Amino acid sequence: MKLETLKELNTERAARRPVILVTDTENGQQRLVKAADFVTDPLRAELTKQLRMGKSGMIEAGDKKLFLNVYAPTAKLVIVGAVHISQALAPLARSLDYDVTVVDPRTAFASPERFPDVPLIAEWPDVALPPLDVDHYTAFVALTHDPKIDDPALLHAFQRDCFYIGALGSRKTHAKRGERLRAQGAREADIARIHAPIGLPIGAVSPSEIAVAIMAEITAQLRLPAKEKEAAA
Repeated sequence: MKLETLKELNTERAARRPVILVTDTENGQQRLVKAADFVTDPLRAELTKQLRMGKSGMIEAGDKKLFLNVYAPTAKLVIVGAVHISQALAPLARSLDYDVTVVDPRTAFASPERFPDVPLIAEWPDVALPPLDVDHYTAFVALTHDPKIDDPALLHAFQRDCFYIGALGSRKTHAKRGERLRAQGAREADIARIHAPIGLPIGAVSPSEIAVAIMAEITAQLRLPAKEKEAAA
């Protein structure tokens, strides 16, 4: 790899922007494709597919064999609410290589005893969330059922373009949530992005089952093409 290409690659990775290195396996020629350039690249379909899967791999394009080396940011999961569901969700997400953080100002809930080996921030969302650098590669779930905590957290997630936003509660609860968020300046498009009731409809009842449903929905949002996401919803 040329030094200039390596520097450019490291710059993109440091900024948490996905990038793919395309290598011609016959002659060794390489080029770097940034995420912003995918839509105009001749290999846009293949690039998009490999990035969505998060895997490097060999493809054939015309008479060429190309290796696509995928550099995608590590996905984050921000859990607002140190509740029973979170206790099951945090280790499940970590087993899938997410960087997990739990936020809850209620210190009785956000304790190391309840969340061993999981980063905890026992602060209100306006203090806790900005330093986390929430971005497009972040899944964001609000689980407290407390509007004073969940609502400002969701407003922050809207601003940071998280790839997944989910919130606990029934349809009736979510309708009331929508009214509150509109009153605080949220757009209809923002509210429509919230997955609520949260999780895939698998009949989950226990906290552990609900955690599985949530993680399945997050995975579908990250990995599936747009049409298949709609079918899974």
